[in-house]
Amino acid sequence: MDNSHPKHLRLGAVALAAIATLTLSAACTEETPEPAGNAAAAAAEAGGPQPKTLDGAKAAAQTVFDRFSGGDFAGAWDMYTAAGKKAISKDDYVKLNTACSRKGLAIQLTSARLEGADKAVVIAKQLVAAQSYTMVYEQDAWKLEPAKEGLSLYKMGATKAIAAQKKAGTCANA
Repeated sequence: MDNSHPKHLRLGAVALAAIATLTLSAACTEETPEPAGNAAAAAAEAGGPQPKTLDGAKAAAQTVFDRFSGGDFAGAWDMYTAAGKKAISKDDYVKLNTACSRKGLAIQLTSARLEGADKAVVIAKQLVAAQSYTMVYEQDAWKLEPAKEGLSLYKMGATKAIAAQKKAGTCANA
């Protein structure tokens, strides 16, 4: 500015510029809170404990469904309960699902509810079929608990499970 402007106008302009700079820098550094589901997913990705909440269970369930429908069967197996992992090895799980599962079809969480402090029931839909799944809070994280039918199939091992699914007509790639 030049000296032809009155002093009070120059001070006012400087004050406005300072306020604008402070407001802009505060807006740029201020963190905006993430929605609960995103916070739960971020905690899971960071390796920290997941929130023991319905939103935490829903975020974990959607992650499992995304991994599965995307063909990341090893990643989906990683999110199984200890009982699920005991029923089938990661290699057999990947082999079975590579051979028989539909991938590429999105699985969408449609509803969920808590059933006690350590369990949630989630409903997911793929195309027109809906199914309920149980998520269990285990070792600071929500894990997918395989259904009894899945556990009995897994205990056969991949080769026999693939043959059983082909015989029953439930192997998508047969």
